[in-house]
Amino acid sequence: MNQDWLEAFPALGTETLSALRRFIDGAFRHFTREHGEALENFFEPLRQFLLLSERLLTQSPWPLVMAGIALVAWLASRSMKIVAGTLLTLLAIGILGMWEDTMKTISMIFVCTVVAIAVGLPVGIVMSRSDRLQRYVNPTLDVMQTMPSFVYLIPVVMLLGIGRVPGLIAVVIYAIPPVIRFTNLGIRLVDKDLLEAADAFGSSGWQRMRQVQLPLALPTIMAGINQTIMLSLSMVVIASMIGVQGLGQPVLKAITNQYFTMGLLNGMAIVGIAIVFDRASQAYGKRLQKHLEVQHG
Repeated sequence: MNQDWLEAFPALGTETLSALRRFIDGAFRHFTREHGEALENFFEPLRQFLLLSERLLTQSPWPLVMAGIALVAWLASRSMKIVAGTLLTLLAIGILGMWEDTMKTISMIFVCTVVAIAVGLPVGIVMSRSDRLQRYVNPTLDVMQTMPSFVYLIPVVMLLGIGRVPGLIAVVIYAIPPVIRFTNLGIRLVDKDLLEAADAFGSSGWQRMRQVQLPLALPTIMAGINQTIMLSLSMVVIASMIGVQGLGQPVLKAITNQYFTMGLLNGMAIVGIAIVFDRASQAYGKRLQKHLEVQHG
């Protein structure tokens, strides 16, 4: 009798799991048919923002674009080495015929970073004020960071189809955890003595957050933003599978058609852009740290 039960148990488990999967898949398809158009309309401003930034970078004269990116690198780093490296990287990309794809990639990373900051910063701030919320959110962030990146493409494609916006949403979901984690961490690491001093001066909770905690946490938050940018770039090739334009599509084409040179050059362009973003954002974070040490030291 026990042996029969043991033999039947795997079959019962398989049938139950199959029924559950069919139920979830059916419910998801039903939700997509009922609310797919509403979701597309909801994300339409995001699509327009992406198209605007893409047109700005691809249709503006290339010397003007190079000057603008070099200016941003200078303002962030105050380092002529980083500015020179940025200009040399962009010149090499232009000479090798990858300018337009690179500009599309930069516009995608820019929009993804803006969205990640706009969503992640408030979540991190709220987390820092509630230990209970932190206990609930941290496991979710763990899952988001360990989930294979390909998995993020499945729900967004089912909901929104193929195109820029689904790819952008997948990239944001994949890249947003560092902003949330580092914002929460940076605010929690602010010296308690400074918070007590702010309270002694009669600061409200919002004033303490805006004038003390956030400024002191900025270097840590910048480290999170740096990681978000790097993760966004790492997702570019994968997101090209669902229609995201940029350097990822030539890499994907090179993989499917065994074009070694095309894949190598476009991969090096992604690496070059990643190094530029990484050095500029890290330099800005270090400058913030030094400024705060001088101000409070």
